[in-house]
Amino acid sequence: MQMSFAPQRSFRVAFAAVLLAVVLALPATAADVKRVVSPGGIEAWLVEDDSNPLISVEIGFRGGAVLDPDGKEGTAAMTAALLDEGAGELDSVTFQEELNDRSISLRFSAGQDRFGGSLQFLTRERDRAFELLRLALSEPRFEEEAVERIRGQMQASARRRAQDPGSIAWNALGRLVQGEHPYGRSASGTESTLAAITPDDMRAFVKGAIARDRLFVGVAGDITAEELGPLLDKAFGDLPATGGATVIPETSPRSEGGLAIIERPVPQSVAVMAQPGIKRDDPDYYTAFALNYVLGGGSFASRLMQEVREERGLAYSVYSALSPRDEGGLIVASVATRNDGVAESIDIMREEWSRFAEEGPTAEELADAKTFLTGSFPLRLDSLRGIARMLLGMQMEDLGIDYIDRRNGYIEAITLEDAKRVAKRLFDDSQLSIVVVGQPEGLTATLEAPSGS
Repeated sequence: MQMSFAPQRSFRVAFAAVLLAVVLALPATAADVKRVVSPGGIEAWLVEDDSNPLISVEIGFRGGAVLDPDGKEGTAAMTAALLDEGAGELDSVTFQEELNDRSISLRFSAGQDRFGGSLQFLTRERDRAFELLRLALSEPRFEEEAVERIRGQMQASARRRAQDPGSIAWNALGRLVQGEHPYGRSASGTESTLAAITPDDMRAFVKGAIARDRLFVGVAGDITAEELGPLLDKAFGDLPATGGATVIPETSPRSEGGLAIIERPVPQSVAVMAQPGIKRDDPDYYTAFALNYVLGGGSFASRLMQEVREERGLAYSVYSALSPRDEGGLIVASVATRNDGVAESIDIMREEWSRFAEEGPTAEELADAKTFLTGSFPLRLDSLRGIARMLLGMQMEDLGIDYIDRRNGYIEAITLEDAKRVAKRLFDDSQLSIVVVGQPEGLTATLEAPSGS
């Protein structure tokens, strides 16, 4: 313990110096967020920065893979992959060529609760960039050639995931913990569900999910509020005012605990685990965030890493994380190690989980966590894209327009008493559902693996 502790302290001192340099180099207007409302009533949050002729736009819509039809999981993800594959009068090749020729980056993505887009471009290209964004959102073509090409790529990825122990474990854990709730399904889809998706399914997804009433926009860069307003109407004015129904029930994740084993002929087992957690709007969220850093989110500074890797050399990587989804959060953890070491690794993790609930962090652990979490926050604002993403998240999580100024105060306000109370409230090793994929030695399953594993 002592030998590994000193280098960590030295690292933190060095890292603090790097953070200070980064903070000093950040745009002076990083926290000067402006609320822009277009003539047509479309809202965006903006940070102006004319130091370089660049603009970054991040957009988000509430509702992602949770809206996929049953049996057609992957619809949102496949739609995201195809929106920039031809739109309006531009076929796939022409659309992509124009993006490349103008050095415009346009990408879409789909998570469980969100459908998003990311647009970066030079200032001189802003009118055309917003027009291409409009076309992609309002007039996607879903041409047969592009659909089948993207489908083939996604099915190839699905086949690889179906053989990957980590992917198998996480997918099985989702089904085990979430049951029939949409959170228990694969956002990326499987080979068979991807095969079932039609262009009409994707058009229906666009019509239902991509609408102004669930749109959020963050912008950073070389553009003024006066210039941005009309461009918002240009990009999003053609979208329907309201989308389809997005009533997703709250989930009650499995809390009974237990262990499922999925046999696979591999030399190393992957173990993943989850218990009910915390939502983003919970008053204890920031305390839970700091606690997770101490337990398993702080890399080499975390208890799990110290006990599993540094002290016993059982695994290269072990971690925990908060998963605060809209309709119900989880606390998750994972370790990968040789088959004859997985049982001991799980035992150690459960012991640390239990000890953490009983005792909470030490004063020094909490102080170190607060130092790191407040000091590293500016790194999320070290680029225009990072700032635009932050502005988007601030809106979608209803954090307030002055969140950048207030955020570190939430972390600094955490007391040791708070931390111990929340640790006792949240962490319960008896609630951990565990899935192991491999040929683990010394483990006995107490749960049947979900069907399809």
